[in-house]
Amino acid sequence: MSSLRQPYLSSRLQGFGTSIFTEITLLAQRYGALNLGQGFPDFDGPEEIKEAAIAAIRGGTNQYLRSMGLPALNAAIAAHERRFYGLTFDPDREITVTSGATEAICATLLALCETGDEVLIFEPFYDSYRPCIAMAGAVEKRVLLSGPGFDFDPAELAAAVTAKTRLILLNSPHNPVGKVFTRQELELVAELCLRHDLICVTDEVYEHLVFSGEHLPIACLPGMAERTVKISSTGKTFSFTGWKIGYTCAPAPLSAAIRTAHQFITFCNSGPFQPALALGLGFGDDFYEELREDYRRKRDLMANGLREAGFGVDDPAGTYFIVADIRPLGWQDDVAFCRMLPEKVGVAAIPASAFYVDKAAGRHLVRFAFCKKEDVLRDGIEKLKRVPRGDAR
Repeated sequence: MSSLRQPYLSSRLQGFGTSIFTEITLLAQRYGALNLGQGFPDFDGPEEIKEAAIAAIRGGTNQYLRSMGLPALNAAIAAHERRFYGLTFDPDREITVTSGATEAICATLLALCETGDEVLIFEPFYDSYRPCIAMAGAVEKRVLLSGPGFDFDPAELAAAVTAKTRLILLNSPHNPVGKVFTRQELELVAELCLRHDLICVTDEVYEHLVFSGEHLPIACLPGMAERTVKISSTGKTFSFTGWKIGYTCAPAPLSAAIRTAHQFITFCNSGPFQPALALGLGFGDDFYEELREDYRRKRDLMANGLREAGFGVDDPAGTYFIVADIRPLGWQDDVAFCRMLPEKVGVAAIPASAFYVDKAAGRHLVRFAFCKKEDVLRDGIEKLKRVPRGDAR
């Protein structure tokens, strides 16, 4: 975040200015570097989905849709939740289609939080969480994920809950660290929600990119379905991130609140893409298995290559990101490292401290995205083997 005060910007959003993401992208463009920092694929998703979108455009699906989503897409989402998790949602009353998961998170926080309410998040965090909490007038409370496994201290989490706590925002599989929360960890979160009458908002956009362990929606745990807002997105699963089709699944009273905010943010979105992605959600098991195995190969390729280049790496359990430790290379400052990388090495990565308020906690880590073609990953790995050693003294 920028530390400079911006004129005209409200006090709630001061500090959330031009980010390191923009800076690194500009450096990658300036030096023609391979951009392994940006979290989107360099390839398109299935042709059938593209053709379905084209057919929808030609067929006239080009005007406003109903705010909560095209009926066929809502029905497909409901079928997806039932098929993979045994969760039952009414397509018309409990599912809301949004402009990506980011809008879903924003609309949910705006709808559910009063000024001064506290929202618990795990640090590091996806970069939109804190600005959305600020826009809602709420107050963030952070619980650190630390150590090699990015675990949290149950006592620290319990102590973070106060009389002002409104909800817990949970991201699993986790961006940026690739952690998949275990059943035991989810049960600890659920117990706090039940004891203190909290809502749980879950960001599950990488739900189909899990390589070890299992993705268990917290809504599946006893007593949690009625107090969970489950958020996901088609962008990561089908490799059409620019289409911005996300959604919330929640009980009718929570959905009604979210829809009130959603209708005044985007109202509706992306008409021709909705029937196309309804088609995709109905793909057979072979599609989902191939997706996971393809990304597993890319993960292994990237992780092994980074280790060969001298980085410290633990294989992520999910997502399409790897965080790598730069200290074995003699570097201590992730921002300095990532500013050097495009010019000197020809690769771009994201400094992990961008995902922390406590910058020191992430200063030794950088994030690479492996949602790229394999030849691009191989090229990037060869370049990274030429990283100049830093002076860690």
